[in-house]
Amino acid sequence: MPKPMHRSRSFRKSEKKSPKGRHVVHYSRRSNSLPHCAICSTELNGIAISASKGKTSRSNSRKFGGVLCSNCTGNVIKFASRIENGEMKIQSIGIKERAFVLQMISH
Repeated sequence: MPKPMHRSRSFRKSEKKSPKGRHVVHYSRRSNSLPHCAICSTELNGIAISASKGKTSRSNSRKFGGVLCSNCTGNVIKFASRIENGEMKIQSIGIKERAFVLQMISH
């Protein structure tokens, strides 16, 4: 049975064959991946990966900072203003953007 710390998915398991011929499981810590946009899944710029830095250096201080890229944030703001003015209907927006547009409208 592995140690409790090795039971989570934050450790990568790799099976090795020892010099004696036994099969041994080695555990290595997974590296952090870069954050991605929730709509278009491009890598977000200006966000530090390490948790040792302060909160302000880890995410942007704008709306949907650390969640959406700047292009998708601009589109969500445009869609929200068009829906509030009655120029557009909520059903004409894609499902991924719809949740963020509804969040913009409610605030």
